[in-house]
Amino acid sequence: MADIRQVTPNFAVAPQIEAEDFAALAGLGFKTVIDNRPDGESHGDIQSADAEAAASAAGLTFIYAPFQGQPTPQAVEAVIRAGQGPVLAYCRSGTRSITAWAIAQAKSGRLDADAIIASARAAGYDLGHLKEFLRSISAA
Repeated sequence: MADIRQVTPNFAVAPQIEAEDFAALAGLGFKTVIDNRPDGESHGDIQSADAEAAASAAGLTFIYAPFQGQPTPQAVEAVIRAGQGPVLAYCRSGTRSITAWAIAQAKSGRLDADAIIASARAAGYDLGHLKEFLRSISAA
């Protein structure tokens, strides 16, 4: 099982997961999985179609929102669309997924920049360099 890092009670991130992890994720109470990894990014990783099939078999909603570098508007929207969870988003290390979550929180006004940075830090991700950007896009 991947290293799941709880960011909020309803949102977690993880590095790459495998097909057999989806049933375990459902058992942990997750309802939605967001895949932020582009197909073919790394040889041997599960492809989105296979991940979607495994998620569906486990009773999970699957959202494919891949990106490299900065989160795309579609990736940010995927976090917002996923609802309140419990949601798990994954990518290679979890960094892309936590960044998409942070931007979604700022844009939606759910959390302010300080709370976003603190939640990410508690999950093991330093997003301090995004603080001013998060403030600038905040809906609040």
